[in-house]
Amino acid sequence: MKIIIVGCGRVGQTLAERLNDDGNEVTVIDISEEKVKEVTDVCDVLGVVGNGATHTTLQDAGVDTADLFIAVTNSDELNLLCCMIAKKEGRCQTVARIKNPEYSKETAYLQDELGLVMVINPEYAAAEEIARVLRFPSAMKIEPFANGKVELIKFKLPKECSLVGMSVKDMAMKLYGGVLVCAIERGDEAHIPNGDFVFEERDVVSIVATAKNANEFFKKIQYKGNSIKNVMVIGGGAITHYLCGILESSGIALKIVEKDLKTCEELASRWQKASVIHGSLQDRELLIEEGLADAGAVVALSNFDEENILLSLFAKETGSGKLITKIKRTDYGNVISKLDLDTMICPKNITSDMILRYVRATQNTHGSNIETLYNIIEGQVEATEFIVKENSPIIGVPLWQLPFKNNVLIASISRGKQVIVPKGSDVIQAGDAVVVVSKHMALRDVADVLK
Repeated sequence: MKIIIVGCGRVGQTLAERLNDDGNEVTVIDISEEKVKEVTDVCDVLGVVGNGATHTTLQDAGVDTADLFIAVTNSDELNLLCCMIAKKEGRCQTVARIKNPEYSKETAYLQDELGLVMVINPEYAAAEEIARVLRFPSAMKIEPFANGKVELIKFKLPKECSLVGMSVKDMAMKLYGGVLVCAIERGDEAHIPNGDFVFEERDVVSIVATAKNANEFFKKIQYKGNSIKNVMVIGGGAITHYLCGILESSGIALKIVEKDLKTCEELASRWQKASVIHGSLQDRELLIEEGLADAGAVVALSNFDEENILLSLFAKETGSGKLITKIKRTDYGNVISKLDLDTMICPKNITSDMILRYVRATQNTHGSNIETLYNIIEGQVEATEFIVKENSPIIGVPLWQLPFKNNVLIASISRGKQVIVPKGSDVIQAGDAVVVVSKHMALRDVADVLK
């Protein structure tokens, strides 16, 4: 697929890298020559320096033959204008990034009127992810599949956990409750485990289960995780705004600390249930005075990774609440993971997952649609949900008889209201929602799991 990306910021660069790795022909546009060079130096894509909202620049980028046009600059209005002109100049599908909360209620209207195939809002998606973790604090990360009927839950094994020293097979026999272990991170290594794989302390484990079965599983292994009643959010940007709206009726009390007075006034006026504190994010005495040590969770959402990491480390030293840390850069992921900061939120990765899902879905030919796509372990393991169609070669055959590739796991089968934890004797049917976990990073169809 030929794809044009306008905007070479963090989101644009991540998209360019992942779409290029998927085998697409990518061209990036930005008014900054330095940013274009930065992207083209990192990955094998074409670069055009210019304004993505002008006829000349779009022609230079080849908009007349493009299949997909993605505008992810820092300006919502510019993104919409770029898509309008691209739609007029070529026949490509268009995607716009819109992050301003003022436009959140206009998304459907904008999408319909401008003919956009997708409107992406990384900040709102990040807020949704934070809210899911706050509702189930045992997890580092929660991703929904099958319209929320199934969840992929990631958590870290503490030293005292009963799973340590146990094999996956023993876990299934002793603690079986509709839970399937689909991936394990151990240091820098990623594993899709077989039954003989033995859990070790500090393993990061990903399971697939319904919310009910996951709750029962965590109770059986006596994994810590009390419900959260109060949250301190440090930073009052767009993610905080959306989080207030999502949690408004949840019963979770929010206290927000923000340094900009105008932002404080806007938050206090819009979200009257939240307590908004005006003060420096680096003021340790203020944070302690406002209840940092007693917070059930601390969410660091400043505009700077370093500040968020330091705030989370301070919160860890001061209290025992759940830690959620927003980061923009993932190139130091291995270093950050060693700091043991619970949950990391990266809006640009959420955005790239959404775009990749759409691109792969439009390219599939064998008989399934991609519904959901998540990176379980960055750059190493993905989870993909497919809706299986009538002509798929995987239907009607017991799983044990199918010639699966190595490092592929059928993690869940959803059939109507029924959720099936797959066994060798199970048979996939047309219409099933199937979750596949794989080290093969470019699955476009469920048939790609076969040799």
